[in-house]
Amino acid sequence: MTEKGQSGQEFEKGLEGSATRVASFDTHDRSPLARMQHALHANPAGVPLIVLSASLLIFGLILGEKFFTPFSLTLILQQVAVVGIVGVAQSLVVLTAGIDLSVGAIMVLSSVVMGQFTFRYGLPAEIAVLCGLAVGAFCGFVNGVLIAVMRLPPFIVTLGMWQIVLASNFLYSANETIRSQDISAQAPILQFFGEKINIGGAVFTYGVILMILLVLLFNYILNHTAWGRHVYAIGDDPDAAELAGVRVSRVRISVYTLAGLICAFAGWTLIGRIGSVSPTAGQFANIESITAVVIGGISLFGGRGSILGMIFGALIVGVFSLGLRLIGTDPQWTYLLIGALIIAAVAIDQWIRKVAA
Repeated sequence: MTEKGQSGQEFEKGLEGSATRVASFDTHDRSPLARMQHALHANPAGVPLIVLSASLLIFGLILGEKFFTPFSLTLILQQVAVVGIVGVAQSLVVLTAGIDLSVGAIMVLSSVVMGQFTFRYGLPAEIAVLCGLAVGAFCGFVNGVLIAVMRLPPFIVTLGMWQIVLASNFLYSANETIRSQDISAQAPILQFFGEKINIGGAVFTYGVILMILLVLLFNYILNHTAWGRHVYAIGDDPDAAELAGVRVSRVRISVYTLAGLICAFAGWTLIGRIGSVSPTAGQFANIESITAVVIGGISLFGGRGSILGMIFGALIVGVFSLGLRLIGTDPQWTYLLIGALIIAAVAIDQWIRKVAA
């Protein structure tokens, strides 16, 4: 080997050694706070998981066996089932740096279509359910086209869609509620997701099972498929994603269409949860889903977060609601604490994002 070749190898080894020393210094010489910041940046569901565990522990210590029973803990799951399903839809949208204010209205309209097509037009309940799912997907598709193709701001588009769908809901249903007794007698499939399974004192509904399956499914899709990576890439930098070959418009349309379809499933679950088809039910689902997303550590700037974090956020709200109710406090304390959690979650997200700056 020539002297020139030997010196080249020594130079490369020197560079490798320098890089190793820099990496070692970067890893071991950070302050504990900086290491925590990097850990939370790598695991965005960590903060809501810590808060959820702490809230369970605190209410468990205060209430004891009254709180830590299989029935009470599964009751929390039942209470957040609808919000959790809508939260999956909202999470997909927020990960692309968008927002969907129409999710609650789409959910209710889908449930109204299922009920009205069954009782007003006499269609088989199974066909009516499919029609309701199609209506939800269509509303999401319209949102996606307006945002991805016409380049309109997501906030404005979904705010307008919220008003349109809400008005259509009341006009179409004539503000009439289809009673639980009628549904049970003529179309029990509409209440399918409200049916319960008792396992050793723990009570699960099919709605809870659907929520868990959707969370696991989309957690896998977002982390292990090309489509999921494209969703994160668009939220992080849509221009860079497009230069990398991602079909940004197509992915955005698919995200909003999927969100509408998931909201329709939430509408079906809502019928099972309350037992009836009501045009006034679930009016705050859009705000509640955004609350779950924000507390769950999904960045409103897009590109960072996880579906698991969202469900932890929804469960935090459920734990506070049930725990404070069992203590006997004024319900307004729940809203006060949740409001504080929202602000704290956004502040923590800003702090964690400095790692990538």
